[in-house]
Amino acid sequence: MTQTTPPRHAVVIGASMAGLLAAAVLAEHATVTIIDADTLPEAPTPRRGLPQARHVHVMWSGGARAIEALLPGVGEEWTAAGAIRRSLPTDLVTMTAQGWLPRSGERQFSVSCSRDLLDSVVRRRVISLPGVTTLQRSRVRALEGTAARITGVRVDTPEERDRPIAADLVVDASGRGSRALSWLEGLGVTGVRQAGVDSGLVYATRLFEAPEGAHALGFPIVNVQSDPRVPVPGRTATIVPIEDGLWQATLSGTRGGQPTNDPEDFVPFARSTRHPIVGELLEGRKPLGDVAVTQGTANRRILFEKADLPDGFFAVGDSVATFNPLYGQGMTVAARGLLAVRALLRAEGLARPGFGNAAQRALAPQVATAWELATSQDIKYPGAEGMRPRPGAGLLDAYVNRLMTGATTQEPLTAAFLEVITMSSPPTHWFRPELMWRVVRASGRGALKAPPLTAAERTVAGLDPADRAR
Repeated sequence: MTQTTPPRHAVVIGASMAGLLAAAVLAEHATVTIIDADTLPEAPTPRRGLPQARHVHVMWSGGARAIEALLPGVGEEWTAAGAIRRSLPTDLVTMTAQGWLPRSGERQFSVSCSRDLLDSVVRRRVISLPGVTTLQRSRVRALEGTAARITGVRVDTPEERDRPIAADLVVDASGRGSRALSWLEGLGVTGVRQAGVDSGLVYATRLFEAPEGAHALGFPIVNVQSDPRVPVPGRTATIVPIEDGLWQATLSGTRGGQPTNDPEDFVPFARSTRHPIVGELLEGRKPLGDVAVTQGTANRRILFEKADLPDGFFAVGDSVATFNPLYGQGMTVAARGLLAVRALLRAEGLARPGFGNAAQRALAPQVATAWELATSQDIKYPGAEGMRPRPGAGLLDAYVNRLMTGATTQEPLTAAFLEVITMSSPPTHWFRPELMWRVVRASGRGALKAPPLTAAERTVAGLDPADRAR
């Protein structure tokens, strides 16, 4: 009689985007149970465990390609559900710290829709995978095992308290509120280092009816960024056209310049940024619902990859690092990191000793890149708290500033800027020899003086079509 090895079992804590993608990766090698405190909706509707879904979420091309690799066909499913594929910089009107980017042919892209729509498509795909089940309205109380090896979790379910669930691997994807550190400490794992940078950023979002004809025209994303080089609170304003003919408008402000939940302040705040275009576009538009405000947006990183973790455990997504949402990095970091975990699994299998630690190290490069991009800017704002730039960071910062200045006038530097910002390539892309000589010679002469909206876009938005960038 031939003896068969029982199938391996993995538990994923949290049905976040990171948790769903982790389940998709693990489903090739094990049965998977996703545990979440919410009742997971079938439709793209809000859920309590994802309050930040109310704000603008742009899926960069680097993340979209990674998720497509994990779940082939998901891009078409997003657009079929109402998401809008945006060519960059063609469909982008953005004022960076250095000025307006010119609009030209596609170099990268983004997917524009509500976070609820993004998640619902991925959730439907993952939950339908063979061997994937969910345990909903349930909370993990603790990890089972020792400081050497995790063997499962203990869970409170609607039917049973403190229920043990055995697992060969536990993945924490429970997000910003993760209790992984306290769980690990309860098993005797200590000394896990943390880092943080907090600019005091607050986000405020409101939905508006788009003007008639805007969707058919393909109205662009419009964004005014702050300039961290100027010692004042950083204020931003963004409009992202999403599904159902809506405009999702998000404002943000760092310590001393935060938006509020007062609906009367929303449009004036948008006008108060470095250029009033977002406020002008929202003036007279019909708002839908209240202003949603989120605080507690600090950059926080737990350096699990540098710790001696128990075998059979790793963390992913916001459980590892949270970033200033302004940069739109979270989902992309998780997706690209999990591609590396998938490669590790396919090469060595889940049975490899020390797999959890190896997986954590495989995720780390994507986290580190996003961390440097976000914190190097956020620490510059007045009142920002946290780790200071490393020695020599000033020289690198000067180079990047010059590259971004060149991006306002030279298409190859615009393309290079987008290549890295969309996380399609690492920042080393900016130091290719053919780009470095352009950066050295870069200047802002001839840059746009006004937002590059077309006459048709200005007309549909109710603005003067003659008032265009020169």
